[in-house]
Amino acid sequence: MNSQYIETQAIRTQLERSDFLEHSNPLYLTSSFIFEDAEDMRASFAEEKKRNIYSRFTNPNTSEFVSKVCKLEGAEDGHAFATGMSAVFSTFAALLDSGDHIVSSRSVFGSTHSLFTKFLPKWNIETSYFKVNEVDKIESLIKPNTKVLYAESPTNPAVDILDLEILGKIAKKHNLIFIIDNCFATPYLQQPIKFGADLVIHSATKLIDGQGRVLGGVTVGRADLIREIYLFSRNTGPALSPFNAWMLSKSLETLVVRVDRHCENALKVAEFLETNINVSWVKYPFLKSHPQHEIAKKQMKLGGNVVAFEVKGGIEAGRKFLNSIQMCSLSANLGDTRSIVTHPASTTHSKLSLEDRLETSITDGLIRISVGLENVNDIIEDLQQALNVE
Repeated sequence: MNSQYIETQAIRTQLERSDFLEHSNPLYLTSSFIFEDAEDMRASFAEEKKRNIYSRFTNPNTSEFVSKVCKLEGAEDGHAFATGMSAVFSTFAALLDSGDHIVSSRSVFGSTHSLFTKFLPKWNIETSYFKVNEVDKIESLIKPNTKVLYAESPTNPAVDILDLEILGKIAKKHNLIFIIDNCFATPYLQQPIKFGADLVIHSATKLIDGQGRVLGGVTVGRADLIREIYLFSRNTGPALSPFNAWMLSKSLETLVVRVDRHCENALKVAEFLETNINVSWVKYPFLKSHPQHEIAKKQMKLGGNVVAFEVKGGIEAGRKFLNSIQMCSLSANLGDTRSIVTHPASTTHSKLSLEDRLETSITDGLIRISVGLENVNDIIEDLQQALNVE
């Protein structure tokens, strides 16, 4: 059955059943696979047969997980990784050569920024940044050696939105590989390939798992590019474990119902925050006040589960807010069933200068909340009491 609906695809995409006719795909906790004879072994290593050889290369559980994400994203092929950052690094390492150049949105995950500024330059790979509100300057940054156009949307942690259609047209015009980190949106809310993306990356640790249990990452997209990523990863070893792949595959079966509730709760939280006198501003993609609201409505089904807002009073007010939280968790993770609050200026981005933080919309009082699945009245009550503590 070839359903057009994501819910069905996520549940009914399954590898061939074994002789036991199991209803749910079992765990394949094996490091290697055996061969029928010498010719079978030769043909398998020569890739004349598509079959499992070693779980660092492929495994039935990772294959099922990747197959589901490919269907949800509309991708030709994909490869799974131990973490989201191993997916990011392996994708760039596989596709770039010494002397290549990246054009990227400045609003990227902190570890991705470190990859671009501290590690890739060791191999003579440079990055030029554009701000989220300066998309019109992208073409001026493109050089003869530019190979990749990269962005996150929504961004972390300020939930800014980039117009994927415009980025896709720029990438096509200049023959660039267009890569989008789709972690905040998930394949349910946004499919960047529809807007011209060649590759889509996920930290599956976040909303794809959705319950704070396992680490994982995945890159999906054009088959020719995935082939290069697979060959790099097969030799360097950032493999997703079969157990984590099994967990993530099962998690995808509830992605739609979970994310629907996350988004419903997040919108109500954002609307509440707009009314609080101790909040300077609120950013949530499906709030009409969001500066890129119309773009978000064009390319996303719903607004996601992350809300950014600024507490009046700067860094000290942000710390005070965290110390007053009673129910929500203080953590650097997101996409969990549990609501999580973070104050980037004093924690995750504290080592950046104020100027660097402001380039990515991280003000001193910025709070990022990953809105969970608790009753929304309890979430709002906790935020309200923390904001109103004298």
